[in-house]
Amino acid sequence: MRKGNVIQKIAAAAVFIILEAAAVSMLGHNGTLQKIWFSRGVHKVSGAIWGGAQEIKEYFLLKKRNEELAFENYRLRLQLTREAAEKAVSGKGGEVAGDFRYIYADIIKISNNTQHNYMIINRGLEDGVREGAGVITGKGAIGVIDAVSNNYSYARSFKNHDMSISARLGREGAVGPMIWDGTGSSGAILKEIPHHVEVNAGDTVYTSGYSSIFPPDIPVGVTGESKIVNGATYEIRVRLFENFSALRHVTIVEKLNMEELEKLEKDR
Repeated sequence: MRKGNVIQKIAAAAVFIILEAAAVSMLGHNGTLQKIWFSRGVHKVSGAIWGGAQEIKEYFLLKKRNEELAFENYRLRLQLTREAAEKAVSGKGGEVAGDFRYIYADIIKISNNTQHNYMIINRGLEDGVREGAGVITGKGAIGVIDAVSNNYSYARSFKNHDMSISARLGREGAVGPMIWDGTGSSGAILKEIPHHVEVNAGDTVYTSGYSSIFPPDIPVGVTGESKIVNGATYEIRVRLFENFSALRHVTIVEKLNMEELEKLEKDR
């Protein structure tokens, strides 16, 4: 392209911009109707700027609101659990309802990209946490406490090949071990479901309550495809409700009277 043509195009563009600015100025200073149009334009721009500022403010308040909602969910879970107990008792080690003690906590470090993932939680011995306690949210059972210091706990995540959860197909269905599928953050496999049991995609899977770690009836996911293994049992794919990559607020749960239960089993 010739230099002269470039200069001509630049000059034409500059003239166009000047004329547009003059037109806007004239609209602002001539005639009632033009003034109304000009005023409306200014108001639209002002409204857009105010709306953007408001959205930014709401974004920074979102973190605080999420924390409040997480605690409200924790309180709601306690309230639901109290249906099995006459009274909830508050104390040093969290709150007791039914056969479990509940302690609200935050995750301060989490691993999600290996075959043996873990969490560091900001509650420890001084808060009443003990090894073997479960870690849950309102959307599932997500781990087990393996080690405890005075103020922190180390939890093995459900996303481990060596961990399983006793899960139930529906509220009244068959029970089997549920394991991580080893690939993503939302996949699991429910195993050892008898082949005579009716299995439908879309059924909800719950914790069974048969283990001493997790309370019963925590919804953990929804069923997908299934297949029969060795002609005897189903393996069912489960899409987990909980997003492990976004975990932050959790509840530590501990079965009460564990020593008594363990002694009874050992003596038999």
